[in-house]
Amino acid sequence: MSVLLLRLAGPLQSWGATSRFTHRHTQVTPTKSGIIGMLAAASGLRRTDPLTELLSLDFGVRIDQPGQVLRDFQVARTLDGRDSMPLTNRYYLSDAVFLVAIGGDQALLEGLHESVRRPHFPLYLGRRACPPVAPISLGVHPGTVDKALRDWPWQAAQRLRERGELTVPLEVVSDAPPGADVTETLPDQPISFDPAHRQYGWRAVVRTRIVVPNPDGRPPALVAPSRGHTPADHDPLASL
Repeated sequence: MSVLLLRLAGPLQSWGATSRFTHRHTQVTPTKSGIIGMLAAASGLRRTDPLTELLSLDFGVRIDQPGQVLRDFQVARTLDGRDSMPLTNRYYLSDAVFLVAIGGDQALLEGLHESVRRPHFPLYLGRRACPPVAPISLGVHPGTVDKALRDWPWQAAQRLRERGELTVPLEVVSDAPPGADVTETLPDQPISFDPAHRQYGWRAVVRTRIVVPNPDGRPPALVAPSRGHTPADHDPLASL
């Protein structure tokens, strides 16, 4: 098996799974339906086209920089200004970075890599208001989704890597393999993006914690403490 790695970073991201009407929520990690939709757009597929090749891909995501959830309260009117549109609350992830691993046939992934580099349609991080800040694809590599997410370098912003320790714990959310203890199920398994009849199925996922090295980090004794906390070994009266 081969793995296509994607780095998702931008000022805003939004990955909806259950939102309807005037409240558009976001998941705290990219959804499988959102990533499959991105790959389909890069490949030039229309919403009514079948997703046959893409539906069998394995999927996993590592939260390298969680970001913060923001609420955008939107008020809109018709073009002539006569009528008000429904008030909406839209939620976004600000300043987040994710490493996404897509597992499958090497030839298919190589084609997707080229499509992401030169997309047929513009690519967004969940919504059109959320463009990426850098090239998305990190290339195709041998191995499995699990191995790639454990071995690939930490993708957080440079300022965070320099402030961190020599190792950092990260959360991984991936497709549950057969026989695994399922952590939860999410309604983000795409079946069809046809606007006339969109279909999604439930996806079993596993959440795990891993530890990755941080070459830019510092030993624990040199890491600045979090605001409002003091290191356990600090004695303010020691000099007296």
